[in-house]
Amino acid sequence: MAIRKSPYCYTKIGHEDPEEAQHRLAQFLIYKTLKKADTKRSWLGVRIVRLRIKIGTMLKKMRRVLVSTVFSAKSGLCKQVYCALKSWKRLLRAKRGTAVGSIIPPTPII
Repeated sequence: MAIRKSPYCYTKIGHEDPEEAQHRLAQFLIYKTLKKADTKRSWLGVRIVRLRIKIGTMLKKMRRVLVSTVFSAKSGLCKQVYCALKSWKRLLRAKRGTAVGSIIPPTPII
């Protein structure tokens, strides 16, 4: 069986001079810096970003207020229901004539 050479093998490149590699890296970094300096952000883009930040903070505040309002309303409703159940429980468990607010009047002694 013969070993076939694959057409997509990596080829070995001779060692590169370290000074050339450093020079190429420096050229690339200079190119990158100049490219970044040329692409200045437009004033409209900056304003849009600021507007998005403002809207986000406003929505966050509204959500916090809404959650706190719902929580306080929920706790207030729970208190009312709990007090009502407590009073009904007191009325239903009251023995005849012993409870202060009992529904059934005491039996008269004759």
